[in-house]
Parts: sequence; structure tokens; C-alpha cells
Amino acid sequence: MAEVTIAQRLDRIEAQAGAEFVGRSAEFPTNRQAAARKTAALRLVASASPTTEKPTNRKYLTAAEIERLLKAVKQGRWGQRDATAVLLAFRHGLRVSELCSLTWAQIDFTTARLTVVRVKNGQGAPHPLAGDEMRALRALQRRQEAGSRFVFINQRGAPLSPDGFAKTLTRAGQRCGLPDVHPHMLRHSCSFALVEKGRDVRQIQDYLGHRNIQNTTLYTAMAPNRHDRIWA
Repeated sequence: MAEVTIAQRLDRIEAQAGAEFVGRSAEFPTNRQAAARKTAALRLVASASPTTEKPTNRKYLTAAEIERLLKAVKQGRWGQRDATAVLLAFRHGLRVSELCSLTWAQIDFTTARLTVVRVKNGQGAPHPLAGDEMRALRALQRRQEAGSRFVFINQRGAPLSPDGFAKTLTRAGQRCGLPDVHPHMLRHSCSFALVEKGRDVRQIQDYLGHRNIQNTTLYTAMAPNRHDRIWA
């Protein structure tokens, strides 16, 4: 049987409504009455029609979700490496290519600084490294062979690939109830975390390496708590 379109259903409902009206009254229906019947019919069709729109997926993770993801990642075979990668990608808003190409030369343990090299013509900058990042990086370095160039390497000693890191996140996300997590969500999460902390949009722009501030204001516009302290 051919599928009945909304227009056909609307015609049937209008015809039924018109027949009921004639049965109740011999008066000719006014324009207002006809419009009212049509509006009621449209509402009935809308309420009876299935919803086809999919809910919008959130593009970032909350602080609690980041913690869940870190715990899940640590359960994997390369838990120390992968947890450190997730932590740095989140804290510094790294794209997956920036993360996988990270070298030890970019890390200064003396000054606790990470020199971020941006892709896509982005502006790099020195970022401070927190204590937990320093400890994780030192532990990771001790496990590598002396002279290793890249921070995140696979079992063959080659740089961790973006695809490999994405698969790691997918597996960890499924274990902790975050099945849609992907590497770029960590960069988005960094942006939203800074917005929630009330950081100036220009500072966030510089930290993330955005040349166009419109890329930064996109995050501030979507932050759910952006007006929470407007009167504070």
C-alpha cells in the first residue's frame, strides 16, 4: 500500500471536519471557521506525524566526563601513554595531528612549558604545564628508549597515528558510556572549559591559536552558563 502523505491526511481530516460541521449547522461556514478547522487539522497531523529530526549531539565533554574518559583510557594496554595524550589534548586544545606530532623538544621540564605548534596556519604559543602533566610526561619518558623523538609512539617506536588515537578514544568511550567521543571533542572541551572559567575571549583565541576570533566566539555563544555571573 502506498504511503499516505501528510497532504493527503490533511485533506481527509479537513473533509471530515467539514462534514461534521454541515451535520451540526445549516449555516455557510465563515472564513474564520474554515481557518480554525484548518489550524486544528494541521495540529492534529503534526502531533500524529513521527519526528524525523535527530537530537543535536553535544560537541564537548564536561569536566566530569573528561575524568571518566581518563579512567577508562588507563584501563587499556597503553594506559599511561593514552591517558597522558588525552590530558594534554584537553588542557592545550590540541588537534589530533598536533598531538601525534608532539616532540620532546617542545617540552621544557625546567620551565614547565609546552611550545605548541599549530597546524592550519594557526598561531603557536608557549603553554604552561601543570604538575599532573609534568609527572605524566616524566613517567612516559622513562618508559621510552633514550633518544626517542616523539612523545607519543606506538609499539614499533613510530609516532602514534591520528587514526590509532581515535580508535583508542572510541574503545574507552564505549567502556565509560561516551560512545560518540572523538579526538576533536577534546579541543572543543578545552574551549568550553575556559569559557566556563570566565576567561577573556581574546585570551582564549590566543591560547587555541585561532587567527579569526569568530572561531572563538562560537564557543562562547554555545556555552550554557555564559550568562550565569552577569549580575555577580
